[in-house]
Formats: sequence, structure tokens, C-alpha cells
Amino acid sequence: MTSPAAAPDRRIPEHVHRRRWLILGVLILSLLIVALDNSILNVAIKTISTPAPTGLGATQSELEWAINAYTLVFAGLLFTAGLLGDRLGRKKVLLGGLAVFGMGSALAAFSGSPTELIGFRALMGLGAAFVMPATLAILMNVFERDEQPKAIGIWAGGVGLAIAIGPVTGGLLLDHFWWGSVFLVNVPIVLTALALMLWLVPDSRDPDPGRIDPVGVVLSVVGLVLLVYGIIKGGQLADFTDATALSAIGAGLAVLVAFVVFEKRSTHPSIDMAYFKNKVFSASIVAIALVFFALLGVLFFAVFYTQSVRGYSPLETGLLMLPLAAAQMIFAPRARLLVDRFGNRATTTGGMLLLAATLAAFAALDSHTPIWILEVIFFLMGAAMANVMTPVSVVIMQALPREKAGSASALSNTFRQVGGAFGVAILGSVLSTAYRTHIEDKLVLLPPGVRHAAGESIEATLGAAARLGPRGDALVGPANEAFLHAMHITALAGAGVAVFGAIVVALFLPGRSPEPEGDEKDEELVSTGTTGATGTTGATGTTGATKRWD
Repeated sequence: MTSPAAAPDRRIPEHVHRRRWLILGVLILSLLIVALDNSILNVAIKTISTPAPTGLGATQSELEWAINAYTLVFAGLLFTAGLLGDRLGRKKVLLGGLAVFGMGSALAAFSGSPTELIGFRALMGLGAAFVMPATLAILMNVFERDEQPKAIGIWAGGVGLAIAIGPVTGGLLLDHFWWGSVFLVNVPIVLTALALMLWLVPDSRDPDPGRIDPVGVVLSVVGLVLLVYGIIKGGQLADFTDATALSAIGAGLAVLVAFVVFEKRSTHPSIDMAYFKNKVFSASIVAIALVFFALLGVLFFAVFYTQSVRGYSPLETGLLMLPLAAAQMIFAPRARLLVDRFGNRATTTGGMLLLAATLAAFAALDSHTPIWILEVIFFLMGAAMANVMTPVSVVIMQALPREKAGSASALSNTFRQVGGAFGVAILGSVLSTAYRTHIEDKLVLLPPGVRHAAGESIEATLGAAARLGPRGDALVGPANEAFLHAMHITALAGAGVAVFGAIVVALFLPGRSPEPEGDEKDEELVSTGTTGATGTTGATGTTGATKRWD
């Protein structure tokens, strides 16, 4: 009989268990670097769109590609990176990913053209793909099951921290240095993270890892790139019936269908389609993708609203975004308390509906709206996102065995990045199309050869107006009006997507579960268990496999 004073039965080595919170801090620092990059870039996109020497003179479509080159490579390689971490060791993969990310950041800082920036951003995405899944996989292997929801909540709060310090840091750098400083700042953070990682973080791997799937990787990346290219091209031309846009979208969809068919038939797929037979798991994946769809899509047009329409500096724009980040940091670690009281379904559905409401609120903003209203919208948006991301992250990570933590993390983050990429591409294209439609008849003041380029975005119009001198002042008012019209349409489109997400989670996520008794706690999953999605491994993921520590 076990004595009441006996040590708890832990599956994690004692020396790892003792320093688990320090390890979590190092993992959040690594996560911070990856998340920080996009949040810093958000306040810099207007500066990068300015002609040299201030910026690179990037067009709106080039800006979208600068964002999406990162997210598409990131998304396309996440699952392979997760499998490599399971096979080679998560710590080794994380160290390599950080090194590549740091190198890409240094090169991006000294880009001489938008094309170079896009290429180096893709290299950064390659490094980030090996960082993100490894952080969450290591977390799942240094915390016992009862502490995992709390740890994941703190981990998710790290995203909020990045959103907080990214725009402010970017604004400070742009006030004092050239645009490339927003990338160069990553290098010292990477070096610090590497040193702490070597000292503190243990390595772990899956004793029975999956095989690498190069065909699946190629099909997924090619399909996503073609689809996003077609969407951005259609928005750039304000014509989705254009042959180039249509053919790219059609080809992208065809390749993605081929990817799904190949994965279902493969003996070693990049993504095990059996996971999606679990409706709870699938609904959680959809929810997390839609949250990032909204976040990156909204931040893309919010920067132009605050800087181009309202006249705020990059630093002031960063400060205006603080409520969004503060709400995430406040509510992400506490979301589990709402789940305990109301259940996953009510918490997540409420979060998605609040997100839809905040997106719709952007449709009420104009050039004279009191700025405190925007601050309230950002705060409520951050609270909504926190109460979606944390619960669904827990569902996703606990739906697969601990040994498959790299795969679960990679799958979750793949859909985050794909959602973000489509948010920028789709909402950016809606913004571009609506803007061009509204401004086109006002561009008669410009020479015929520059009218098409000037109609792509508010920055393009204002840049063309500035070259006209005093005669161009007549275009400033119409440009602001056209942008606000486009922003309202885009915001309502994003709100509609969030409502769809609310319906999905309301239908498929579990409600409040009764408190389990005795040994049932060890077998508890989020709701219906993982039979059919994880085979006979069991809810805790420990049967038939032993975690390997190095």
C-alpha cells in the first residue's frame, strides 16, 4: 500500500520537474522572437512602402508578399519540422531553427529591394518553422498533465507579450534608425535565447517517430503559394476574373486537393488525416485558424488607418496597439478558469462572437472618431482572442499522445500560420479591390501611365499626389474617404468569418464536463476522447511508448 507521504508518481525526471518554470521562460523567449517579428513588421509596413531612401518603395502586393513569404514557408514546413523534432530531438531542432531565423533577420535588415526582402523573409520563415512546434512540444514534455493547461495559457500569453512589445519596439526603432532595424533587433534576442537554451532546456524525442514526407511538403507549399498568389493578384487588379488570378487560384486548389488525396493514401503522411475524424479536434483547429485570420488581416489595415488616415507616427501606432496585447496577457492565463466554470463550448463561442463584434466595430470608425474608441475595440479584441486561443490550444495538444507533442504542436501552428496568411491575402485583397473601385474615378488628375499603380493602395495614391505638388492636395481627401470605405467593407467581411467560427465551435466543442472521480482523472480528455484519432494509445498518451530524455 502506498504511504500518503510517498513522492508523487511523475513521468518526468525530477531534475527537469524542478526547473520546469525556468524552462517555460526560455521557451517563451524563443516563441517571442518568432511572434515579435510579425508584430514589429506591422508598424513598419507603411515605412517600407515609402520610396527610397526612407523605405523600399514596396507596393501593397509586395507588402502582402513580405508578410506571406514568411507565413507560407512557416506553415508549409511546420509539420515536417515537428516530425524532425520528434525524430532528432526537439532541443536540437529548436537550436538550429533559432540560428537560421537569426541569420535571415540579419540579411532582411540590409535588403536592397522588395524582392530581396521577400526572399529573406522566406528564410526567416524556414527558421521559425523549426522553432514554434519545438517550444510547445518541449512544454508538453516538462509539465505533468495537470499543469499543462496553466503552462499553455502562459505560453499563449507570450504571443500577447509579443504583440505588446513588438509595435512599440518597432515604433521606437523607426523613430531613431532606418527601417531595417526592425529585423536586426532579432539578432541579440536570438543569441540570448541560444545561450539559455543550451544551459537549461532538456532534449526529448519520440521513440517511434513518423517518417518524413517530402512529396507532401512540396505539394502543400506549392498549393498554398499558388492559391495565395491568385488571391493577392486578384485584389491587386481589382478583378478576380482575370486569367492569371483565376488560373493561379484554380491550380492552387487542385494541388491542395492532390495533397489531401496523397496524404490519405500515404503510409507516412505529413498530416495524418485520421486526426480530423475527431470533431472536437477539427473544430479547435478551425477556431485557431480563424482567430489568426482575423488578427493578421485586421492589423494589416489598422496600421494604414492609424498612420495614413489619422496621421500617427509608427511609435504612436505601436502604443495604440498596447490594449490588444495587454488584454491577451491578462486573459490568456486566466481563460482556463472560464473553461472550468462554463466549459470549452461556451467560453470559445463567446470569444468568437466578441471577436466578430470588435471586427464589425471597425466599420463605424472614420477620420474623426475619438481614439479611445479604437483603444476599447483593441482591448476587447485581445480579450476575445485570449479566450479562444488558450482553450483550443489545450484541446489540440491533449488530443494526441505526449510522444506526438511535436506533431500536435506543428499541426496547431500550421493552421495558425495558414489562417494568418489567408487573412492577409483575402482581407488585403478585399481592401485593395474596394479601395480601387472607390478611388478610380478620382485619379484623372494623374498622368495615365501612373493611374493603375496609384489606385492600388492609399499609400500609392498619396505618394503619387505628393509628386504633383500643390495640385495633388485635391487627392488627399478622396484617398482617405476611399480607404475608410474599403476598411469598412473589409472589417465586415472579417466579422462574417468570425461568426462562422462561432457556429463551428458552438456545434462541435464539448460543454462543461462533470468533475471526474478517482482514477478517471488520469483518463480524462477534453471531451469525447481520442479513439479513432490516436488509435489505442490512450488519453494520456503513455501506453505502448516511453518518452526518451537526453
